[in-house]
Amino acid sequence: MKLFLDTGDINEVRQVADWGIVDGVTTNPTLIAKSGKRFRETVLKICELLPGGDISAEVVATDYETMLKEALEIASWHEQVVIKVPLIESGVRLVKTLTDRGIRTNVTLVFTLPQAYMAAKAGATYISNFVGRVDDIGGDGMEAVVQTVEMVESYGFDSEVLVASVRHPQHVVQALNARAHVSTMPFGTMKQLFNHPLTDSGLKRFLDDWDKAGLSIFERESVS
Repeated sequence: MKLFLDTGDINEVRQVADWGIVDGVTTNPTLIAKSGKRFRETVLKICELLPGGDISAEVVATDYETMLKEALEIASWHEQVVIKVPLIESGVRLVKTLTDRGIRTNVTLVFTLPQAYMAAKAGATYISNFVGRVDDIGGDGMEAVVQTVEMVESYGFDSEVLVASVRHPQHVVQALNARAHVSTMPFGTMKQLFNHPLTDSGLKRFLDDWDKAGLSIFERESVS
């Protein structure tokens, strides 16, 4: 499963890029606005920091003609850009147009299997199933993810299922169990994937024992 960072913060992208395990970045209008930077500037810097990664950048219009103009403009910025499109009628039409032109897309705000099916039919590169927001209102967000993975595999669609609105490491575990293709998450959630109290206590014991023994990796053997 690919790991994407969900952010518009350049410093966060710089940190995770150093780990060498992150495959892409997803942005949205809220995250870009929060960054305080210009849209194009931010997207290009993210592409620079994560060469070869898929970088999702979203259109903000809701009528087809304007959405198409925005999409073509954004796609021209860099070959790594994936056009993010909301799951609305004009959005599905746009995805079909962009797919026919060889432009990759990420259909966002998908909550149900029928929505995911329409995205797949239109040729979406990524289908972003939101889980946390469904959980927030008492539902089971991961249920639609499981159904979407099964649908994509059963019918042979090329779309990849992207688990979005990830709130905690357990969502990542569930995404892996569902055989989702991608999970995208905030920086704080991604950092939590490293954490376990037994890792911390185990490492402390190893290092304490090493120090008590007075050992060094770089010590020289004595010559008799």
